[in-house]
Amino acid sequence: MDLRQLVRDVPDFPKPGILFRDLTPLMRNPEGWQEVIRQLSALCDRLQPHLIVGIESRGFIVGTALATAVRLGFVPVRKPGKLPGAVTGIDYALEYGTDRLEIGSDALSGGPRVLVIDDLLATGGTAAACAQLVHAAGGSLCGFGFVAELAALEGRRRLPEEQPVESLIIYP
Repeated sequence: MDLRQLVRDVPDFPKPGILFRDLTPLMRNPEGWQEVIRQLSALCDRLQPHLIVGIESRGFIVGTALATAVRLGFVPVRKPGKLPGAVTGIDYALEYGTDRLEIGSDALSGGPRVLVIDDLLATGGTAAACAQLVHAAGGSLCGFGFVAELAALEGRRRLPEEQPVESLIIYP
């Protein structure tokens, strides 16, 4: 199945000059969505994670579906102030400014193998920050999985070299 055919291109969104890759038609298509989860499940079979970590917010959609399919737990990585209790956080640089990601301080206790999941790999800044956050929270990163990747933005270069990165759809 060609998953790319189920992704809608939206020109000039969210601002002029940007071509947005809208994954919601793919998610709406039962066969397409099942294929996404099947392919990411195969990644889990290879990497053997103990937990799936999803990055806010669309990584929650992909990550929880995957975690359910492979019978693993799911851990959210959120923007500041969204998680109750003690958190571990990391600040990271954006093109213009900084942002922060947080995870529950006890979410990765015991050093579990963690697969980071998100919908899209673009510049790689958020995924790279998530990798650092997984280590800071006590987890052992075993790889990354994305539904789509914008290869021209070279996001893979920002991710740890030793970690496998799998994207189901790669746009040049």
